[in-house]
Amino acid sequence: MSESLRVLIVDDDFRVARLHAEYVGGAPGFVALDPVGSAAAALDAARAFRPDLVLIDVYLPDGNGLDVLPDLEADSMVLSAASDAATVSRAYRRGAIGYLIKPFAERLLQERLRGYSRYRRVLESTPDLTQDTVDRARRHLLPASVQPTASRSLTEGAVVDALVAAGAPLTALDIATAVGISRATAQRHLSALVEEGAVEMGLRYGTTGRPEHRYSVRG
Repeated sequence: MSESLRVLIVDDDFRVARLHAEYVGGAPGFVALDPVGSAAAALDAARAFRPDLVLIDVYLPDGNGLDVLPDLEADSMVLSAASDAATVSRAYRRGAIGYLIKPFAERLLQERLRGYSRYRRVLESTPDLTQDTVDRARRHLLPASVQPTASRSLTEGAVVDALVAAGAPLTALDIATAVGISRATAQRHLSALVEEGAVEMGLRYGTTGRPEHRYSVRG
């Protein structure tokens, strides 16, 4: 998933739409399409631009945003001031993968977008999915604060501890040496932690010009 994920924002308040577009633009790996302000325009834009994700309000001038969810042919999240149980339930029945009640902070939307990106990455990691892969992908759609806590293996915990203790980015070889495991084992655990979002990966270019992956604990 190398290209940026395209996001269509549907909101009849152009100021709110522009604000949400700024939030989307601030999330790495995402680009906001020009917002639209009606259900009909949402369907037209979805057909024309094939967005990966649609952020749609419930209250639109020409109808209820939830009514068009099945016809968008894209993943969708609802961003709305509607906070009644019936509307939220209906949104999920119509296929929404998330629901944010307005107003919300920028970090909340960007957290959902990061989770969506990881969800896509897990689903696209292999052509033949196992139940574990499907369940892992779905968990990424939950906010970090309510995700079920997965029990870490002792080795994975030791990898995290080594990164915390170092206080600086480390390579897979650094981790392998610190923990006392093979480089391949360290790499496997680091990849899982990056996918989970607990660890972030960066690149550093050495004197030979060949990039080197370096890992650090997120946050």
